Amino acid sequence: MNSIILRAGTRALSGLLLLFSVYMLLRGHNEPGGGFIGGLIGATGFVLYAIAIGPAEARTALRAQPQNIAAVGLGIALLSGLAAALFGDAFFTGQWLFLGATETDKGLPLSTVLVFDIGVYLVVFGSVLTLAFAMEEEI
Repeated sequence: MNSIILRAGTRALSGLLLLFSVYMLLRGHNEPGGGFIGGLIGATGFVLYAIAIGPAEARTALRAQPQNIAAVGLGIALLSGLAAALFGDAFFTGQWLFLGATETDKGLPLSTVLVFDIGVYLVVFGSVLTLAFAMEEEI
């Protein structure tokens, strides 16, 4: 596509979509959202960028092959499941770590559930971009 308005708007909108996808990823534990919807929203930003600018430029902006991103995400999700084995629990049992905990404050809760969501985010992000870039390059 050769529209200067679409190109200019896409640059700003892609950044906002990526930022919103991270927000959806991080709020997904207690409310709707999580890795899957965050990955879809993030991939939407790059798909829009590929439509406006071209798939070659979108691949350059991504700086990594989408297949590699999906593979790394799958590894991260698997590692989050194996973390429970360190404590003698069943596979994919959530483990929690509270940073800066005091007697009056629980601190910052970090969990293997968040690590799993990050893995799902990367798998969905990489998978959707692999398919979208392949279709866009065929057109």
